[in-house]
Amino acid sequence: MSELAAHTIKRVSLELGGKSANIILDDVGEDLQAAVIDGIQKCFLNSGQTCTAFTRMLVPRRLLTDVEAIAKAAAESAKLGDPFAPGTDLGPMVTRGHLETVRSYIRKGIEEGARLICGGPEPVEGLGKGWFVKPTVFSAVEPGMTIEQEEIFGPVLAIIPYDREEDAIRIANDSIYGLSGGVWSRDPARAERVARRMRTGMVDINGAAFNPMQPFGGYRQSGNGRELGTHGLAEFTEIKAIQR
Repeated sequence: MSELAAHTIKRVSLELGGKSANIILDDVGEDLQAAVIDGIQKCFLNSGQTCTAFTRMLVPRRLLTDVEAIAKAAAESAKLGDPFAPGTDLGPMVTRGHLETVRSYIRKGIEEGARLICGGPEPVEGLGKGWFVKPTVFSAVEPGMTIEQEEIFGPVLAIIPYDREEDAIRIANDSIYGLSGGVWSRDPARAERVARRMRTGMVDINGAAFNPMQPFGGYRQSGNGRELGTHGLAEFTEIKAIQR
């Protein structure tokens, strides 16, 4: 689209992909369970077929075992089925081709040495009809692994351990994308300081809900321009200066 628009010098607003990082800081304390469950929900929204999905969960290494247990329980409790049926948490992939793409990423994660906590590439038992993927959680994911860098667009979470706050920020920013992200901390000022250092267009602090009045958009290969709010309206205006 940008190439076509360039011929006539048209501006474009593009909302593209994401590989959003959710940083859980080491002072999360008793909010750990809430932080992990919120991260799971924001990863698996629309069965993971969401550009803003929190598909990378960065956690302090000393909390890794606890995070794995919470994430596993949350993922395995998700109900798959007809998205219109009451009680359904995850529906199918949009096409059969995309189903195979997501499963191939899961196999790639296993091949590259990430630790499979739950889920996997096998068909979902009891659902013979539909393009369903098991809610999948990987842990001990290393920066640079395929499932840590590429947008999967399915219910696949990569848990990445880190040692220091600086490491978490560096890992979060080591991406071609920069659409969304999250920070959890018992210290709101610290959470905001980390959020400001994340190279991404939107950041949720301590599970904040999506705000349709705020500008929506990202950095780098996550797109150009903004939607929503006054910044979204500005994308469709031209500025004129009149001198007297």
